[in-house]
Amino acid sequence: MRYPVLTAEEAIGLIHHGDTVAIGGFSSVGTPKAIPAALAAYAAEANRDEVTFQIGLVTGGATGSQIDSALAKARAVRFRTPFQSNPDMRRAINAGEVEYYDLHLSHIGQDVNYGFLGRIHTAIIEASAITPEGRIILSTSVGITPTIVRAAEQIIVELNQSHGDRLEGMHDLYTLETPPYRQHIPIFHVNDRTGSPYLDVDPSKIAGVVYTNERDHIAPFTPLNDTTRRIGQNVASFLLQEWQKGGIPRQFLPLQSGVGNIANAVLGALGADPNLPAFSMFTEVIQNSVIDLMLEGRIRFATGSSLTLSEDHLDLMYDHLDVFRDRILLRPQEITNHPEMIRRLGVITINTALEADLFGNINSTHVMGSKIMNGIGGSADFARNAYLSVFTTPSTAKDGLISSIVPNVSHVDSTEHDVRILVTEQGVADLRGKSPRQRAACIIENCAHPDYKELLWDYLKLSENRTGHIPFSLKNAFRMHQTFVEEGDMRKTRYI
Repeated sequence: MRYPVLTAEEAIGLIHHGDTVAIGGFSSVGTPKAIPAALAAYAAEANRDEVTFQIGLVTGGATGSQIDSALAKARAVRFRTPFQSNPDMRRAINAGEVEYYDLHLSHIGQDVNYGFLGRIHTAIIEASAITPEGRIILSTSVGITPTIVRAAEQIIVELNQSHGDRLEGMHDLYTLETPPYRQHIPIFHVNDRTGSPYLDVDPSKIAGVVYTNERDHIAPFTPLNDTTRRIGQNVASFLLQEWQKGGIPRQFLPLQSGVGNIANAVLGALGADPNLPAFSMFTEVIQNSVIDLMLEGRIRFATGSSLTLSEDHLDLMYDHLDVFRDRILLRPQEITNHPEMIRRLGVITINTALEADLFGNINSTHVMGSKIMNGIGGSADFARNAYLSVFTTPSTAKDGLISSIVPNVSHVDSTEHDVRILVTEQGVADLRGKSPRQRAACIIENCAHPDYKELLWDYLKLSENRTGHIPFSLKNAFRMHQTFVEEGDMRKTRYI
């Protein structure tokens, strides 16, 4: 080992109160484990009586409980960006204890690179192996790791021996120059390689290596239910019809899919339809369903920024490396989420909404307009630049007490201009080429739950009595939300 070997406790001695720490990994995998745990333990003791130790926390995306939860409980985070999906961090943000900077995932790497976030004092990254020449093989994700090791003043590497060298050759690490020296990205097909399988780091910046032997521990996904199955089938049926009529090229186009059960349901339905051709993925997160469909021959190739796989599916991939090694590629999120790539490859994008309004605006992040759930992530990166952008949501939430289709969303993440198709378990609303009034009628008729259709029609009719391009009532725009806050059931809404 050409670098100093440290314990996790020794490593955190290199991190100081007020520092900004950037952590590698993406979507809760490929993130360091021992050092954040030691840092959280130290901060909990330091902050027992009053807050005396806090850091700024920059990541590629979600990090999971071993980082976000532990550090939030220890009151160790001063600010957080660009994305989180952890209940403890969410509570701290909504309580005003952590300043949260929500950001498109295609922007965070370049913001670090441009210096917009100030000094990056320490980068902590996970590696699966280090070659005899000192080159680093990353583990189950990339995220913004190549960028943070370039920007950071010092680097600490967690060498996770649980993967060995099995991931060697599955990374394509290409970094972008800053303007005015930036060139085009030389990737023209999903499976093109243009970077290095290894992370080259300035050896003088590596402050030490901490050995670990621990998997990511991604829990198995919740089984699909009737609602998620119907959403998946509706998306698959729509894309099949679009393909059959020539709206999608005969060879099909690469797909991007968000994270979670609906995403798995959509991919499962697409893969199960024998009328659709095998397809490729150009996405952020490679999930369980991708592994299954590759083994079935339904997915030809997948490129993403992380292997967000449950334990059994990671083992399945390792057991069939002869199949997967040349068919999966992990890239930096500055590439997977880059508008140039999404537009050039013609990616069909499928993402999830918390709520959608009658005109196609999407709220992906905030409950009742104020309480953060996760973050915008990469959904808008893909939606704005997609060949065809699809958003999905169940038509109701909280056992029917909330309608996911509302007159106006309480927070806007993706605007009506970026949303082409809206899908619920009720059906599909094709919003292309429609005026606001036509969009509203299409969404009510095809996507709203029967319990809420009349309420939504009433709002539209009431608003149409006013002149203007978009039917809108200042008095009633958020009446359904207000009714839920006051009475706990949107179905009791009465317009004024």
